[in-house]
Amino acid sequence: MIKLGTVFSGIGAIEQALKRLHAQHEIVFACDNGDIELSLFDRTLQKEYKTLKTKRGKRTLTEEDVNRLNHLSSLENALAEETRSYIYSLDDKKSKMQYVEALYHKSGRKENHVKKTYIANYPEVKDFHWDIRFLDGRDYQGSINLLVGGSPCQAFSTVGAQAGLDDTRGTLFYEFARIISEIKPKSFIFENVKGLTTHDNGRTWEMIKHIFTNVLHYRITEPQLLNASDYGIPQTRRRIFVVGIRNDIECKTFEYPKPTGCKFTMQDFLEENCAPGCFTYNMDGSIRIIKKPGSQDHINRFVLTPKVRDYVLASGTKNFRTSTKTDMPIARTLLKTMTQHHRAGVDNYITVGMDSEGKKVLRALTDRECLRLMGYSDDFHIVVSPMQIYRQAGNSIVVDVMMAVLKELIKTGVFKE
Repeated sequence: MIKLGTVFSGIGAIEQALKRLHAQHEIVFACDNGDIELSLFDRTLQKEYKTLKTKRGKRTLTEEDVNRLNHLSSLENALAEETRSYIYSLDDKKSKMQYVEALYHKSGRKENHVKKTYIANYPEVKDFHWDIRFLDGRDYQGSINLLVGGSPCQAFSTVGAQAGLDDTRGTLFYEFARIISEIKPKSFIFENVKGLTTHDNGRTWEMIKHIFTNVLHYRITEPQLLNASDYGIPQTRRRIFVVGIRNDIECKTFEYPKPTGCKFTMQDFLEENCAPGCFTYNMDGSIRIIKKPGSQDHINRFVLTPKVRDYVLASGTKNFRTSTKTDMPIARTLLKTMTQHHRAGVDNYITVGMDSEGKKVLRALTDRECLRLMGYSDDFHIVVSPMQIYRQAGNSIVVDVMMAVLKELIKTGVFKE
């Protein structure tokens, strides 16, 4: 029996993998704030903090700005620690979850769309947390044997490994590692972007590796880059996976799954060729497609206006050039920013005909097609807008890749009682 806890849970790739593998499992908790930023500052400080972070993104910070931003970051971390200490003092899990959710609602934040999608598809989950910073892992010690998640790739302020886990304080990796230290699961799967091993000249990975092995005491695999198109999904999506097994657990050594190839193209996944409800899975978890045209009315909702069409087909400027190729057989990486209609060289567009001027009529991927390209079958409930599905699909892990990793992890015997 796999007893699962997830952080940065998104819409549940590991949960879909378990479902498709017909693996006996229990979803103990999930945690995701739906990309809602909770401010612990008052309005004045929060406005200043947001302005400085925007300037950092545009690389327009002055030396004075940098010092002020560092001060505010430290202050925010201190406030988070203070809030966590209070939450830890509460009597039970329910009180803790209610307090955190109230913090979000008090600050006037919008609905957590990720939670809405997650609950609609995994109503059996016992607990759903909003914020990893305030999740008390001690409440789940002994009840979780697999923790799954990733975290944004952030540099650490301290070079080296002098204070152990404290060296990562203030980053979201610290929170992931803290949860491991509190729950002590038998195993974990850590997923991240392909730049993890080279970020900050390799220092970020060396610190993460040190924490996993020397502080948390897990034997880990070296990071391996896995591409969705090597595991049955026609999308170029390369992500790094790290698998950890607690040192005291006796089991076989984990080995990464060998590529299985991809017999499909993106066109096989399109609603023109596979109507909603016709993208399902066989008993062994493999993709099953029934070739049947979908409703043109639904597809037409995603057709680009001529102005947007001309923009996405532009090859760029003198200083920036990009591909104008559409109708890719292997989709480009799905991004959470698909709603912004980037150039054709960034996003995926489909030709649906020609206009009176002899130009292509293009459409974006539908919300259902985006889910398919992440490995979610058509029985996955869509309960939010297409814009939210774009974001959620773009943030997800590809289910088929997770299935391949999970199969190998199960083979080790780590989940045997």
